[in-house]
Amino acid sequence: MRLLDLVDRLGLVRARDVAKAGIPTVYLTRLVRAGALERVARGLYTRASSPVGEHVSLAEVAKLAPRSVVCLLSALAFHGLGTQSPRRVWLALPHKAKPPMSAPVGLAVRMHPRVLVAGVVVHDVDGTPVPIFDPSKTIVDLFKFRSRVGLDVALEALRAYAGSAHRDASGTAGPRA
Repeated sequence: MRLLDLVDRLGLVRARDVAKAGIPTVYLTRLVRAGALERVARGLYTRASSPVGEHVSLAEVAKLAPRSVVCLLSALAFHGLGTQSPRRVWLALPHKAKPPMSAPVGLAVRMHPRVLVAGVVVHDVDGTPVPIFDPSKTIVDLFKFRSRVGLDVALEALRAYAGSAHRDASGTAGPRA
């Protein structure tokens, strides 16, 4: 079936992706009832048998908010810096964009569109391209938004980043900052 092939290729599909492919969206409901697909969020579907990755919520949000960038605590956790593990995804959005209501968004910060392209790396998360700020941009933003995340979180992330940069440069673990 063409719809299942599309889901296999994209990982997560939106109803609009299905319609754009020329497939009637009523098939989504039928395949959910049959147990072949799972409705992850409003308008977002995946294979019922697909393995769930560690960062699946990032992929879901990237599909539901295509102009957003994963930032702050979510980017920090993705890069493995610090001990923070947010329950919901933290996003950077253009000034007038609204966060998706059906996605697990914890905090949405507004940024100028020019800032939303600097330091962005697109990572493949379970077959879905997810834009995430790189570690250095994430550290800068933690200090910029320290009133929301806390100065202690920003300092901990900076120490972890400095320690990982030192290990990368010398090949061995050195003293932590």
